[in-house]
Amino acid sequence: MGLLELYKALVAAGEIKADAGQAVVIEKLAGLAASLEAVSQANFLSRLLKPSAAAPMGIYIHGGVGRGKTMLMDMFFAEVRAEPKRRVHFHAFMQDVHARLHGARRKARDAIAPVAAGIAAEAKLLCLDEMQIGDIADAMIVGRLFEALLARGTVVVTTGNMAPEDLYRDGLNRQLFLPFVELLRSKLTVVTLEGATDYRLGRVKGHETFITPLGSAADALLQGLWRRLTDTEKGKAMDIEVLGRKLRVPQAAHGCARFRFSELCEAPLGPADYLALARNFRTLFVEHIPVLGPGQRNEAKRFVTLIDTLYDAQVRLVTTSAHPPERIYVKGEHEFAFARTISRLKEMQSASWWGKKIVET
Repeated sequence: MGLLELYKALVAAGEIKADAGQAVVIEKLAGLAASLEAVSQANFLSRLLKPSAAAPMGIYIHGGVGRGKTMLMDMFFAEVRAEPKRRVHFHAFMQDVHARLHGARRKARDAIAPVAAGIAAEAKLLCLDEMQIGDIADAMIVGRLFEALLARGTVVVTTGNMAPEDLYRDGLNRQLFLPFVELLRSKLTVVTLEGATDYRLGRVKGHETFITPLGSAADALLQGLWRRLTDTEKGKAMDIEVLGRKLRVPQAAHGCARFRFSELCEAPLGPADYLALARNFRTLFVEHIPVLGPGQRNEAKRFVTLIDTLYDAQVRLVTTSAHPPERIYVKGEHEFAFARTISRLKEMQSASWWGKKIVET
């Protein structure tokens, strides 16, 4: 069954709703899948590394939160016959790139070239979820990196909430980033997933894992869930490795970790720390999320990154918060990005996210 037929079958079975915007995107992805499979069937995939072999154009899918971008890309990735292929969240991808660059700089003056060569050899198809550029270090790297990957024949499919020209907007030295925007526009087919329906909200069904307001009652409810999932009153502290250093976990038990908001988002932590938590724990307890104002831009940015990382890794989340998700951060520099965080926090409360088994045992 082809990708387009699979999508239509899921609609016919009632597993997903018919959506004109999604149908446009799935047709583009189906066309790319056919191109990749034709190359593979002809045994020409290895020639994509040669400049003379023209690789199919990749796709950049952007649109509002909860529209199904990730679902469609994951359907494509699962169905397409192209090897080797790699699917990774953009945060995790950039952490991997920085680690590779660190090692390559010991041997070469231009570290981008060997790093791009290594990634291209491992992934003729590279699917990146949630492209965001919020760090000047990333902004200065991605242009040359992607140019090298595309030149070596890697086909890139990526999702994002922003159009290419809105990436890294208001960022430091943004003029140096603009060639990357032009690269995306010229080398990838840019597709907008139209529409305003946030499908995540329809799956939310009232498991009380986002507990508000703060107070003794909220603390007691969270403690009850902790006890229920860990069979202990208090977990043990432990350290986990993050890029050669230690990250202290205040409480850990039975696959659960427990932190205060201040320990995760007021401390100088970043994507690598959150990825390490997601790899080591299936449930994260975060206590005492405060109201965040415009003056807490760093805390808000870390919280957005934390939730993105947990969401992509399908980690379960239990929290106590001063307010519901939509009232945590209503005004500030990261207000646009926080719309995605609100949607994801709501979905992460749903029965479908948690699954009946863990809730009932």
